[in-house]
Amino acid sequence: MPNYVAYYRVSTARQGLSGLGLEAQQAAVRTFLAPSEQILAEYIEVESGRKNSRPQLQAAMQAAKEAGAVLLVAKLDRLARNLAFLSALMESRVRFKAVDMPAADELTIHVLGAVAEKEAKAISTRTKDALAAKKARGHQLGTPANLTAEARLKGQQQRQVNAQTSLANR
Repeated sequence: MPNYVAYYRVSTARQGLSGLGLEAQQAAVRTFLAPSEQILAEYIEVESGRKNSRPQLQAAMQAAKEAGAVLLVAKLDRLARNLAFLSALMESRVRFKAVDMPAADELTIHVLGAVAEKEAKAISTRTKDALAAKKARGHQLGTPANLTAEARLKGQQQRQVNAQTSLANR
């Protein structure tokens, strides 16, 4: 029986603080495991599934690779909402499994990855449209006025790190 490295992800800080999304994922993973199977490590991340640069995901992938374990997620969209990332993951030979479809083959993963990516784009479009409507009503968006020079510099540095560590840029 294989050993697993579990990866849990929620998209927003509010979801992370409530713990509800994480608890549901953890429960699904625990229910999936056979008595003889074990989780070697667990990684939790609060980040968008559209982003490729996720430190906890990178750590989980590395741990799975080093231990010869399977990367285990509750649902495929918790792993990624980016088809190119999923394809790169399959090419990297990191074994992974989604609890909600443990027998999924490469074709199924590609199809469902494309659907997840389309949904991510639809969510983004709806959010942008809602913000544009709010701005049109005269509401000021964002808080750039209260950012210090130090905060701006930290933001710029983080964007550079994200660009350098993204699988899409390799």
